[in-house]
Amino acid sequence: MIAAREWAKLSPEQKDKIAMYIDDVPVKLGAIARELGVTVKLSTMKPGLSGHIQKDESGNYVIKINRHETRERQRFTLAHEISHFLLHKDIIDQLEDGIEDNVLYRSGAPERKEYEANRLAAEIVMPERVVKAKVEALGGPVSEEMIEKMAEIFQVSKAAMEIRLGPYID
Repeated sequence: MIAAREWAKLSPEQKDKIAMYIDDVPVKLGAIARELGVTVKLSTMKPGLSGHIQKDESGNYVIKINRHETRERQRFTLAHEISHFLLHKDIIDQLEDGIEDNVLYRSGAPERKEYEANRLAAEIVMPERVVKAKVEALGGPVSEEMIEKMAEIFQVSKAAMEIRLGPYID
């Protein structure tokens, strides 16, 4: 189940748009962004910056992802910025330069907002229901080998997958 608190804040339309893509792995994050009407661009960004979301002059939302980070990092950053769009559009709209997240996903937004975005991002890129099914299909206890295999399947970092598999570790 997607992070209950964050998921509950989404509109039924937003939930439906996300649900169309989260059963297939790796989750098609670009397709989710397009469904939500958000443009995604790979960009050269200042060192230490992972992502950025803002409303452009025409009123559209644009996410920029640092092209110099690993693909796995880019995927989580994209999910994080999509989560800001879904949960914190009011903050994005108030800030002339939008929300800019550094490599630790710190943006200057209240820390609680960053945690919310991280929780929803993890659920979008590694949906609990799908993770559980894959763990059951692979069988056996969670091991280093399983963490690596799951990270490869979901196209996320080993660290992110290890955190996600925490509840399955005895």
